[in-house]
Amino acid sequence: MTGNTDFDLFKISEDHEALREAVRAVADDKIAPHAAEVDEKSEFPQAALDALVASDFHAPHIAEEYDGVGADALATCIVIEEVARACASSSLIPAVNKLGSMPVILGASDEVKAKYLPPVAKGEAMFSYGLSEREAGSDTASMKCKAKKDGDFYVLNGQKSWITNAGVSQFYTVLAVTDPDGERGRNISAFVVEKDDEGFGFGEPERKLGIKGSPTRELHFDSCRIPADRIIGQEGEGLKIALRTLDHTRVTIGAQAVGIAQGALDYALGYVKERKQFGKAIAEFQGLQFMLGDMAMKLEAARQMVYVAAAKSERGDADLPFFGAAAKCFASDVAMEVTTDAVQLLGGAGYVKDHPVERMMRDAKITQIYEGTNQIQRMVMARQLLKR
Repeated sequence: MTGNTDFDLFKISEDHEALREAVRAVADDKIAPHAAEVDEKSEFPQAALDALVASDFHAPHIAEEYDGVGADALATCIVIEEVARACASSSLIPAVNKLGSMPVILGASDEVKAKYLPPVAKGEAMFSYGLSEREAGSDTASMKCKAKKDGDFYVLNGQKSWITNAGVSQFYTVLAVTDPDGERGRNISAFVVEKDDEGFGFGEPERKLGIKGSPTRELHFDSCRIPADRIIGQEGEGLKIALRTLDHTRVTIGAQAVGIAQGALDYALGYVKERKQFGKAIAEFQGLQFMLGDMAMKLEAARQMVYVAAAKSERGDADLPFFGAAAKCFASDVAMEVTTDAVQLLGGAGYVKDHPVERMMRDAKITQIYEGTNQIQRMVMARQLLKR
């Protein structure tokens, strides 16, 4: 951390607030009405994708030179936050497009960027991220997926687990060992794999607690042969690029968590003002007011942490690893607490699917787990502190 006293870490401009209003309008009109059905049927939110593409909110982070809108990191977080307020599954469209394409943005050649970023920016393709394996989750360096050089090609063999939007995305950033005898962590490279590549397939969709509208599947590579020029960066740089990617994209998971929590708080506020017990609205009871105050206070603290981290992501500050981890960790813990309290505020009504807060509580849980568990985030933060 820098330890400075400069409070101008981020600024919410009029453009950012106008963006928020625009995204919220799309989310309320085109996404929220389908959220319960998407969850109930575990269906990909196609209506949300169509609406986000039509409004250029599906991959706002891609630069104008690649046919994108060139939104800054804070604007991208606002998009994800507002979509998550309506439907967490749908918010994974812009979030995972950034996650999947960020390695390309950070480390790929100009040719690879020019080939793969414009289709995503135009809404013609989505981009997923293949890092984790069954036995290599938090311990990413122990991955077994291999890519062997064969002339002008690499041949991939192995698998990846827990891949968000797998089967829907056309492009995949995949990490694989290219030097089995090399130094651990420095023997991994990153590649772009296309959905139609021969030898590339998918496992069955996972049956999940939440974010059911976003398919999560394994990636399978059976002598999958890809052109060597699809490598991202140089051989051996893959894990470094992957971890740099997570420094930036953990901030977007914090934004997703804030959005989910905001949706739950908004719904609970409406409910407690209408629900009557003992002859008056339950919002008038002091015990519930204390709950509401705590929920809003923690949510706002989480939002500020996410926005500060987003500003640091945009600038590429040296202390981004700490702030990205802190924002993701704190915001996701807050989302779990706020959504659980929202269910409690609705009482028995909160426990049934007639109301959205039980879905929001289930959706919130994954934000404490993916892109690094919150236990890993605390290790990241501690290591950053110990480096000072």
